[in-house]
Amino acid sequence: MASLLLAGYIGCGNLGDDAIMLGFSNGIHRYGHECQVLSGRPEETNRLHGVPAVPRRDFKRIKEAIGESDALVFPGGSIFQDVTSFRSVLYYSRLVKMAKKAGKKVFMVGQGVGPLKTVIGRSFARQAFQSADLIAVRDSASATTLKELGVKHSPRITADCAFLLSAPHRADDSLGFQVGEMKTVGIAARPLGKGHDVVGIISDFCRLLFQSGAMPILLAMDRNEDVPLIQQIEDRAGGKIPDLRKLESPGDIQSRIARMDTIVAVRLHAGILASTVGVPSLMLAYDPKVTAFARQLEIGPAVSMDKLTGARLFDAYTAFQKDRDRNASIVTAKHEELAKAAAQNVELVASAFRART
Repeated sequence: MASLLLAGYIGCGNLGDDAIMLGFSNGIHRYGHECQVLSGRPEETNRLHGVPAVPRRDFKRIKEAIGESDALVFPGGSIFQDVTSFRSVLYYSRLVKMAKKAGKKVFMVGQGVGPLKTVIGRSFARQAFQSADLIAVRDSASATTLKELGVKHSPRITADCAFLLSAPHRADDSLGFQVGEMKTVGIAARPLGKGHDVVGIISDFCRLLFQSGAMPILLAMDRNEDVPLIQQIEDRAGGKIPDLRKLESPGDIQSRIARMDTIVAVRLHAGILASTVGVPSLMLAYDPKVTAFARQLEIGPAVSMDKLTGARLFDAYTAFQKDRDRNASIVTAKHEELAKAAAQNVELVASAFRART
């Protein structure tokens, strides 16, 4: 039995990154291996998910945890990118160096690589991946990025580990949102910075949904970024819009999405988690990873954010809804395929330890 230390943006209030961790850790446990994670909130991670955790910024504790582990595993996410900040690349590259200095294996699986715009970001990412003992990426675009960086390893193309999460039990139907005969539409937005009026687009879209007889539900996938955004959207709309701001775990969001008709998402993992419960998602393409995911689902391209308005988004949603039942069937079939691909991440790591015995 091996002891694995998992690293990523875990326990930092983002349900997508926690879903990645859970998908991988649940899978690797079936092989008899144990995990602890580097977490932004160790006590919360242990309470919610039953996984031992170490503070992700306490480098003394991290060094000890690496020494106690058989390998450092990065189970996925868009952590090697420098769009939000090049400090993300620096942090994770530092972890790789610490693990290699301690003589530990480094496994990078289910990775979404990039965007990498800065010289320093590209340099540190290349060094990190070049030092890895195993690389698997979640889409072909990430494999292309590694090749462009000059990484010599040929990565396996798998899928995001969040696809490994099982659909939750639906015993309590009171958790759903239903107003008469109105269909509910989950909306997972995120701040995008200058050049994108997300607040205006989503508030106008919600108004048009109301007028069409549908009920919008605003979803907070990241409590630090999305909760303030939801408040801004409601303020712009001039009144309360139903929302889900305080969900603690990926299972919570799966349970709610399972009772919705459709998801409209800027957040990648809102779409991924929707697929685990058979709900189709109309994706808004702000990043190559979202475009790649929409291509994987094969239910139509992601909607471009270029010159997007609430009215244009509503038109795209209306067109998407015409094939809603067909799209739901495709999503169910594609999820099964992508879950099998995601399982390869776990199998690759498990196989590495079988080879050592």
